[in-house]
Amino acid sequence: MCPGQQSAASVFEEVRGLARDLCTLFKPGVMQLVLFTSLVALLLAPGVREPILTFAVLIALAGGAAAAAAINNGYDSDIDRMMARTRRRPTATGRIAPEEALGIGVVIAGFSVVVMGLAAGWLAACLLAGTIAVYVFVYTMWLKRRTPQNIVIGGAAGALPPVVAWVAATGGVDWLPAAMFFVIFLWTPPHFWALALYRVGDYARVGVPMLPVVAGARATKRQILAYTAATIAASMGPVAT
Repeated sequence: MCPGQQSAASVFEEVRGLARDLCTLFKPGVMQLVLFTSLVALLLAPGVREPILTFAVLIALAGGAAAAAAINNGYDSDIDRMMARTRRRPTATGRIAPEEALGIGVVIAGFSVVVMGLAAGWLAACLLAGTIAVYVFVYTMWLKRRTPQNIVIGGAAGALPPVVAWVAATGGVDWLPAAMFFVIFLWTPPHFWALALYRVGDYARVGVPMLPVVAGARATKRQILAYTAATIAASMGPVAT
């Protein structure tokens, strides 16, 4: 292989590695939840919407989720290095510096809010900004390392996207997006506590007071059952509307 070909192959590998790291940084699993629930809200909202508007709203919501995830990864890089589940994240390994992740998150957050404002109005944009702020400031920076109720209160951020999408489509809030909010809000703790039960040693090692660390497995399982029952009940809400 000639030097030029070798150089091109090296650049390609670097670009591919960076793309892979950015994808991990943006937590695609969380983004899927945001996009799915938001799309459902857009499809159920009354009125006819232009495809371009729908696309712009989804792009803004995906960007908001990516921004919050990037900031979360940058802020938590110190504990992520010590946890088996997260130690391969690009901010934990040093492939992306925490400061770079924070910068990327802030830029994408600003871009997403502006896109939402221009496409669907500034009320929806303010709600999107509030969603990002809840995840970053309330959950990541305040609650996560202080209380076992971190995922309960912080879970509101993950439950707000369908409300934001509904406001973007209609200009107001109704019972249906509120019902969708409660389904996701109540589902979030039991699904995360199940993960925490599996990784309880990780959380104990880094001092994050997840419920299994503080209250033990039996109490956590009781809470999972209670929240699961509440989620089932809440899932009847959209039918009632």
